[in-house]
Amino acid sequence: MNFLSLFVLIPLLMLGGLYLAKGIKAIRGVMVAGSTALLILSIVLTFLYLGERQAGATAEMLFRADTVWYAPLHISYSVGVDGISVAMLLLSAVIVFTGTFASWKLQPLTKEYFLWFTLLSMGVFGFFISIDLFTMFMFYEIALIPMYLLIGVWGSGRKEYAAMKLTLMLMGGSAFLLIGILGIFFGAGGTTMNILEIARLHNIPFAQQCIWFPLTFLGFGVLGALFPFHTWSPDGHASAPTAVSMLHAGVLMKLGGYGCFRIAMYLMPEAANELGWIFLILTGISVVYGAFSACVQTDLKYINAYSSVSHCGLVLFAILMMNQTAATGAVLQMLSHGLMTALFFALIGMIYGRTHTRDVRELSGLMKVMPFLSVCYVIAGLANLGLPGLSGFVAEMTIFVGSFQNFDVFHRTLTIIACSSIVITAVYILRLIGKILYGTCTNKHHLALTDATWDERFAVICLIICVAGLGMAPFWVSHMIGESVLPVVSHLIP
Repeated sequence: MNFLSLFVLIPLLMLGGLYLAKGIKAIRGVMVAGSTALLILSIVLTFLYLGERQAGATAEMLFRADTVWYAPLHISYSVGVDGISVAMLLLSAVIVFTGTFASWKLQPLTKEYFLWFTLLSMGVFGFFISIDLFTMFMFYEIALIPMYLLIGVWGSGRKEYAAMKLTLMLMGGSAFLLIGILGIFFGAGGTTMNILEIARLHNIPFAQQCIWFPLTFLGFGVLGALFPFHTWSPDGHASAPTAVSMLHAGVLMKLGGYGCFRIAMYLMPEAANELGWIFLILTGISVVYGAFSACVQTDLKYINAYSSVSHCGLVLFAILMMNQTAATGAVLQMLSHGLMTALFFALIGMIYGRTHTRDVRELSGLMKVMPFLSVCYVIAGLANLGLPGLSGFVAEMTIFVGSFQNFDVFHRTLTIIACSSIVITAVYILRLIGKILYGTCTNKHHLALTDATWDERFAVICLIICVAGLGMAPFWVSHMIGESVLPVVSHLIP
C-alpha cells in the first residue's frame, strides 16, 4: 500500500474504532491514538520529503501512486505530494491533534461528534494528497458535508441558520467547481483527470479557459472567503463548537486557496493572466473589508471570523500576483493563519466555557482571574498583527515583498491598499486585548473563574510552539514551499 494512503486509512480505522468504542474513555483513547498517529505520520513524511529533495529527487510530485477506479472516464485514485502538500498535511495533523484535546470534555453525543469530526479530517487529508481531479473533488465534498451536522447539532447561538447558510453557499460553490472540473477534463481532450498530465499537455483552448477559469476559481474561492461570497464564514465560525471552528478556519478554508493555486491557476494559465485582475480586485476588497469589519464586532468569534476573511483574502491576493515570492508567501500565510486562528478559536472557546459570554462589552480584567489563558491570548493577538518572531510576520512580509515585485501601477497600488490591513489589524487586536484582559473585573461572578485545565494547556502550548517555531525558523519551510510553487508559477509567466 502507498505510504500516502495511510492519511486516509488511519481516519477510516478511527471511524471503525469510534463506532465500536464503549464509554467516554474508549472514545477519547481512539481519538488520541488516531490523531497522534496522523501527527507522527505527517512529521515522518516531512523528513522523508526533505531527504528525497536533498538526495536530488527531481520529480514534481513524490511518493506517487495510481490506481484506476473507472477506466471509461479515466478516473483514478492518484496521489502524490510536493512541498505545498506536505506543509498542508502537517498543518492539518497539528490542528486535528490539538482539536482533539480542545474537545476533551464535549457533551452530549460525544461519539457521534467525533465520528463526524474524523470524517471531516479524512476529507481534508485526502484532498491534499490527491492529484486526480475527480478524487480531489470527492474528498472536497467529504470534508464539507460533516460541517452541517457539526454546527447544527453541537453549535451554539443561531446554529441551524448558520449550518444551513454555510452548507448552501459551499454547495453552490461546489456546483461551479464541478462544472469547471468537467470543463477542464473535456477541454484537455477527455483523456485524463490527472492534474500533472493535463498541465503537461497544456492543450485547453484559450476560449474555453476563459469560461472554466472563473467558475473554478469562484468555486474554490467561496471556501476561501472570497468577497462577496464570504458571508457564510462569520456565521459558521460563530456558531461552531470550538474544535470545529479550529479545523474549519485552520484547515478547511485552506482548501480554497490550495485549489485555486493547484487547479485554476496551474491548469489555465492564459486565462489567469487575462482575467486574474478581476479576482485580484475582489481579494483586495476581502483583505481590507474583513479587517474593517473585525473592528466593529463585539463578539469574540465574529472578530476572529472577519479577521480570517482578511487573512484568507491575502492568500488569494498573493496567488494572483503570479510570482514565486508572493506564491511562497501565500502558502506561508495558509500555514500561519491556520495555526494562529486555531489558537484564537481554542482560547475563545475556553473563555466562553467559563464566562458564558463572548460579548466584548461584558468582559474585562480576565488577566487577574485566568492569567495563563490571557497570556496565550496576547501571544495569539501579536501573531495576528504580525509581530516579528511569530508566524504572521514571516508570511505577510513575504506576500507584500513578492506582490511589490510587479512593477506596473495597478498591482503596486493594490499592494499598498492591502498593506493598510496591517494597521487596521493592529487597531482591533490591541483594543480587544486592552478591553477584555486588563482593567477592573466588573463582573463579580468572573472573580471565581478557574484557569486552563491540563488538556486545554496542552492544546494551546502545542499551537504556540508551532506559531513561534514558524516565525523564528521559517527558512526550511519557505525553501520547501518555494521549490514546489516554481513549476506552477513558471506556467503563469506569459
